[in-house]
Amino acid sequence: MKIESVDFFYLAIPDVKPIGDGSQDALLVRVRAGDYEGWGECEAAPLVSIASFICPMSHSACRPVKDGVLGQTLDTPQDIRRINALVRRLSFDLLQADHTLSGIDCALWDLLGKRYGEPVYKLLGYDRAYRKVAYASQLFGDTPDLTYEKALSVSNAGFRAAKFGWGPYGEGSVEDDAAHVLAARSGLGPDIQLLVDAGTIWGDDVEAALARIPALRQQGAVWLEEPFATGALNAYSTLAREAGPVALAGGEGAHTPDQAKHMIDYGGIGFVQIDAGRIGGITSAYEVAQYAVQRGITYVNHTFTTPLALSASLQPYAGIESSRLCEYPVESSEMARALTYEQIRIDGNGCVIVPDRPGLGMSLNLDTIRRYEQKVEIIVNGLTLFSSTE
Repeated sequence: MKIESVDFFYLAIPDVKPIGDGSQDALLVRVRAGDYEGWGECEAAPLVSIASFICPMSHSACRPVKDGVLGQTLDTPQDIRRINALVRRLSFDLLQADHTLSGIDCALWDLLGKRYGEPVYKLLGYDRAYRKVAYASQLFGDTPDLTYEKALSVSNAGFRAAKFGWGPYGEGSVEDDAAHVLAARSGLGPDIQLLVDAGTIWGDDVEAALARIPALRQQGAVWLEEPFATGALNAYSTLAREAGPVALAGGEGAHTPDQAKHMIDYGGIGFVQIDAGRIGGITSAYEVAQYAVQRGITYVNHTFTTPLALSASLQPYAGIESSRLCEYPVESSEMARALTYEQIRIDGNGCVIVPDRPGLGMSLNLDTIRRYEQKVEIIVNGLTLFSSTE
């Protein structure tokens, strides 16, 4: 087969707010080859990602992403890996290329899985998919009382783990943050795993992060996620040496496998969290998952958008029994929840079952796409480079 077309669909809810909720908009990718089509999702600003697919060439290492995709042969998993590497080479200086490639790569795996009637994880080489313990992923409440109510809700819903992040955490005093962590633990009870996400709030300020560790220890938090920006490796490694038994988690900001590997090798993290919609797709996420196993680090998916993205994020580590946790958004927008006909739900033991249908196992609700789609046209010097596709 040859890749015949790549189409982008920019979706957004009517009122996008400045909060840490990635489900307020979405960039879907549809790839067609032969008699098949596959869908993926980019976790990035949609307009910029579309532009990186069709932008005019600046020079030999800054070419549009389409130059490495359209017309390429797509018959085997190795073809996807070859296309992935080609895009990175041709679009080396195009910084948004990693995000655009991510959605395309996921769509390629979805398409190939449909062609062969196999779920993506089997195309990756796994003979089975292990159930993952879902952690309810949500924002801290605006007050400790609201955080407590959120924690109580996920406890009653049967989750065995829960993560609270962003919101007011790190914005106020050490005492304010401790009150939120205590509220989360009080609502969850003693047996549910507690995870905390600082959302890179402290940049590379180790002292600010260290001041929060006693409260995390006292409430038995499993990890502190993203206390610093992804590249602040010295800060990560310094905090990691002082924070035990609270582990550090990070990696969702990695745009390449090498960035994630550096977090593992030099940042001292105990959990590497990878977003298939950012790092270069399922191909790159799988590479990091295998590296994490070699280094004795726990791999965890990252996703805070749609069921399609959740399925894509599960595939790279579906067959790794030792990596048991799965990020499971519980506050995503109506748009995100309605994007697919299938939902990935938790079972009676609080676990996620990886979809076993061909490809990513998700059917897109075209009515949802039509309802939320933002019409886009990109014109340069009178020439239309992109126009929204029906």
